[in-house]
Amino acid sequence: MTTGLTSRLRAPAVVALAGAALAAALVVRDPHVGGSWGRCPFLLLTGVPCPACGGLRATNDLLHGQLAGAVHSNLYAVGTAGLAVLAFAVWTVAAASARPVPLRRHSTTLLVAWFVGLVVFGLVRLLPGLSALRP
Repeated sequence: MTTGLTSRLRAPAVVALAGAALAAALVVRDPHVGGSWGRCPFLLLTGVPCPACGGLRATNDLLHGQLAGAVHSNLYAVGTAGLAVLAFAVWTVAAASARPVPLRRHSTTLLVAWFVGLVVFGLVRLLPGLSALRP
């Protein structure tokens, strides 16, 4: 029985290790330092921040427990991080209990909705009255 559990949790464990490695990289190489992670090509070409601009800084702030700083860097990234943690927890529990992942058949629709939300967020934060949402 343990072998079955081990094999079912293999994929979530690999994703958790990859996430931990990325988190460690963000802690070691601070994205608040200009150019430490390169430059946004969209920003360089257009002079306008892309919807993801500030996402690395927001993630770094979350890793340091600075929610206000994270929200200021990129509100959508903060929401995405929360959804990612929730989705990972649901996936891990479903894998451990050998049950199908809830909403799996809607994953494409959810991904499209997330992407549309990202584009809308990118446009909305360019509006003059909402400049506080810019990185």
